[in-house]
Amino acid sequence: SRELELKTTLRELVIYIVFLADLCILTFGMVSMDMYYLNKVMSHLFLEPSSSEEDRSGFKSIGSRADFWRFAEGPLLDGLYWDKWYNNTTLTLQNNSSHIYYENLLLGVAQIRQLKVRNNTCSIYPYFRTFLEDCYSEYRYRAEDRSDFGLRNESEWKYTSATSLSPWYWGTVGLYSSGGYMFTLPKSKQESMEKLVFLRQNSWLTRGTRVVFIDFSTYNANINLFCIIKLVVEFPATGGALTSSHIYSVKLLRYITYYDYFLASCEIAFCLFIITFIIQEAIKIVKLKKEYFRSAWNWLDLLLLVVSILAIAFNIYSTVEVSLLMEELLSDAHVYPDFYFLAFWQVLYNNMIAVNIFFAWIKILKYVSFNKTMTQLSSTLSRCAKDIIGFAIMFFIIFFAYAQLGYLVFGSQVEEFSTFQNCIFTQFRIVLGDFNFETTEAANRILGPIYFITFVFFVFFILLNMFLAIINDTYSEVKADFEVIPSQELQIRDLFRQSCNKALVKLKLKK
Repeated sequence: SRELELKTTLRELVIYIVFLADLCILTFGMVSMDMYYLNKVMSHLFLEPSSSEEDRSGFKSIGSRADFWRFAEGPLLDGLYWDKWYNNTTLTLQNNSSHIYYENLLLGVAQIRQLKVRNNTCSIYPYFRTFLEDCYSEYRYRAEDRSDFGLRNESEWKYTSATSLSPWYWGTVGLYSSGGYMFTLPKSKQESMEKLVFLRQNSWLTRGTRVVFIDFSTYNANINLFCIIKLVVEFPATGGALTSSHIYSVKLLRYITYYDYFLASCEIAFCLFIITFIIQEAIKIVKLKKEYFRSAWNWLDLLLLVVSILAIAFNIYSTVEVSLLMEELLSDAHVYPDFYFLAFWQVLYNNMIAVNIFFAWIKILKYVSFNKTMTQLSSTLSRCAKDIIGFAIMFFIIFFAYAQLGYLVFGSQVEEFSTFQNCIFTQFRIVLGDFNFETTEAANRILGPIYFITFVFFVFFILLNMFLAIINDTYSEVKADFEVIPSQELQIRDLFRQSCNKALVKLKLKK
């Protein structure tokens, strides 16, 4: 019985290693170093500040509405429209198309979109109502302004409902819808400049403006990558401006080279593996029934299968959707093609595959559990699970108490403590030794040092050492118990020896 179990485990391990190799080829085939370098050059062009210290027109230096117009009329147009060579000779543009860095084709035109809130959407304390007539709250969907304003004769002055499948944007201070007041830039740099100047002079940005999106897409045929860029400027209710950006380099056209077709064959093999695993797990569930769900490894198998099925379904959907939308998006060169929807879901798909391969690697531990060391580790964790749960409750009570203390004392002055989530991450960084003590001391000269010293003492010196003591004590007990049990590794060695002897006898190399 033991020999049969070992044979079955080893056979499953070999099959699973083949499956894991196929999955690794697929995942590494989806990404390349070109994606990083393409993101880097686009980030350098549109996000990095100018070399001149007096130039405040860079995207990251935007701090007001005036700064936004300086960026839009300067670095943005310079980056979008490349009509000259490095020696200032004029380029011959095909179909009046711009090639950013001479290699990246600008698809269609760029789009600029803003979202506003209505006036009198917040409450004013009675004492100040005589001083304040207008009140614009932070962005909320119910407070969004959808009425026409300004000149009212062009589309940029009229609200456009969300017609595309683009998801809402989660910004720094709000969650923003897909509609808004939008306009596209013409194909000519001069016409774009005139349009931006016209909108600035007629106050297209108002006090109610809460966010502005700048969207455009490029395609590099040299490396077959689309680069979808979204520049976001938020104007919070506090005043000023906050900037953020998303630059996605994705491979939407998937089957072009011979290597791409090799990846397609790996995808087919992956689907066959998943179908086989589904049948195996179904047979196990029928045989074991409720006992099947009492094993953590079985739950891991189910999770791996569910994520794999979702990845396969999304892969098929994405391939079909890209083939249907590509011609439609590129049909008119004077219209903004919304590739952000495709890029956003492609990135989610990549994240799904990353989670999938993570659990796939973890599953290997199931097949090497016959190893003595691995068995000792798993037994140690299972035996001390109750003690660790009790310790975790005590640890997080103290941990969250310090997090709330730090948020209330330093939150208004120190960025690391500006939100409760940041406090939690900051305290984990303190445990790892990555912390700026000077900022907390400057925020509060008395409570800053007290907070830091007591946190390090209780959490780092006491609680973490208690956790290590629990693990060490349990491991010593498990190791002592395993000294009495005969090693299974010898049985595996004997199994290999018997298999080799049988093979030699069949080949008549040994009697």
